[in-house]
Amino acid sequence: MRVALLVSCLVDGLRPSVGAAALALLREAGCTVRVPRQQTCCGQPAWNSGDRATAQALALKVLEDFADVEAVVVPSGSCAGMVRQLPEVLGPEHPRLGEAEALAARCFEITDFLVNQCDFTPAPLGAGQTLTYHDSCAGLRELGVKSAPRTLLERAGYTLTEMTQAETCCGFGGTFCVKYPAVSVAMADEKLASARATGAPLVTGGDLGCLIHLAGREERAEASLTFRHVLELLVPTPAPALGAGRP
Repeated sequence: MRVALLVSCLVDGLRPSVGAAALALLREAGCTVRVPRQQTCCGQPAWNSGDRATAQALALKVLEDFADVEAVVVPSGSCAGMVRQLPEVLGPEHPRLGEAEALAARCFEITDFLVNQCDFTPAPLGAGQTLTYHDSCAGLRELGVKSAPRTLLERAGYTLTEMTQAETCCGFGGTFCVKYPAVSVAMADEKLASARATGAPLVTGGDLGCLIHLAGREERAEASLTFRHVLELLVPTPAPALGAGRP
C-alpha cells in the first residue's frame, strides 16, 4: 500500500523520534511511505480558535500535499480527527468538497491503521515491562481508537495495567490549556494520580500533546512517572523518555 505520513506539528517540532518510529513501523508493515516535505499544519489550532479563513487555507494545502496516495496515516488522533473534519472546514458549497471527503475517508490514526488495515505484529520488545495507557480525547471520541494501541502493546509483550481514569481528559485540549490553565492543571493532576495508582512506572498514549502536558506537570510535582508515545515503544531504539524520572 502506498501511504503518506502526516507527521504533525508537535512531532516535527518537539519529538521527531515519534515520526521516525512511525516511518519505520509503516515500512515494516509492508507499506511504501511518502513523507511530503512541504507539509505544515492540519489547521486544528485555527479551526478550534474560530479562524475559519486560515483553517480553510491550510485545508487546501493538506489536499495538495496528500493527493494520490491510498491512505494518509497520522501518529496523532487529534490531527487525524482534524483531517476527517476537512469537509466541514471547506463547507458544502466549496468546489473541492469532494476531494476533502475522499481524503477524510482514507485518513487513519496510525495504531488503527497498523492493526485494522495491516494486521501488524511488532517485534517482541516489551517483555518484563509494565505500563499504563492514556486514551486521548480526539483518538477515543472522534475516531473510536481504543483497542488498537493496546493490541500493539500486547503483541509486543508489554504488560498493560489499566488506570481507573484511562478515558478521562488530561486537560491539554490544544488551546484549552492556554485559555484555562488552572482547570487544565487540575485535570492533569487528577489524571496523574490515577496513573500513579496503577504502580506502572511508564505512561504511554497516542497523542504527543497529552504526553508532553502530563510529563511537564509530573516534573513540576517532582514525581517519577515517565512518558513515551506508543510508537516509540514498538521500535528497538526509542528516544529518552519524557518526565521527571527519565534516563
